[in-house]
Amino acid sequence: MPVPMNEIFECDNLSCKLRFPGTTSHPRWNRCPACRSSIHLVATMKNITKPVNKIDIQQRWQVEAMLDNIRSAWNVGSIFRTSDGVGIKKLYLCGITPSPDNTKVSKTALGAEVSIPWEKSNNGVHLASLLKAKGYMLWVLEDLPIAQPLFQIESDWNNSPIVLIVGNEVSGVDPGIIEICDKVISIPMLGQKQSYNVAVAFGIAVSFLLYRHSVSHGSRNIFPNT
Repeated sequence: MPVPMNEIFECDNLSCKLRFPGTTSHPRWNRCPACRSSIHLVATMKNITKPVNKIDIQQRWQVEAMLDNIRSAWNVGSIFRTSDGVGIKKLYLCGITPSPDNTKVSKTALGAEVSIPWEKSNNGVHLASLLKAKGYMLWVLEDLPIAQPLFQIESDWNNSPIVLIVGNEVSGVDPGIIEICDKVISIPMLGQKQSYNVAVAFGIAVSFLLYRHSVSHGSRNIFPNT
């Protein structure tokens, strides 16, 4: 199987000299996208991923996620892609959250919408209640006074599956879900803004939880430098 190649081009126009990625196999990349001058290939890189033993951590890592009324299809697609990267088992798309049937979601997800199981529900509170009754722990990612800082989370959840819940970009997670959740967590911030983009916040949270879970089980093989 051929190894994927990444190619970098540079514009021949000395007043432009735009440097950008592309591929010689596509006719789009025969001119500079900025000034339309001729271009030349300056670098070629092989896209090689080092194999790691992920089976053990995947079997223990039982985390799913609920997207409660996420309005942006781009954010949803980004969360799909992040979910694939950290091994989220399933995504629940609630309320107005668009599904991968939306082309903007699938375009941003880059195929992750195929590898990640998902389910659509009109009512996030109702679904959260059903999941809780099945034994899931509901963790809401929200900046509230009762929230526990993400980086203080200990591995007190290893025997129960978790559903991490993120909410609407403006109004946050539905209060009805917060009322029945098991834990509220927040991401400490230093800037003037009070929140991250929801897809960014989701990525920070699930990456750290995977790190804590992996280290707690001695599975440093996927985090060799920590």
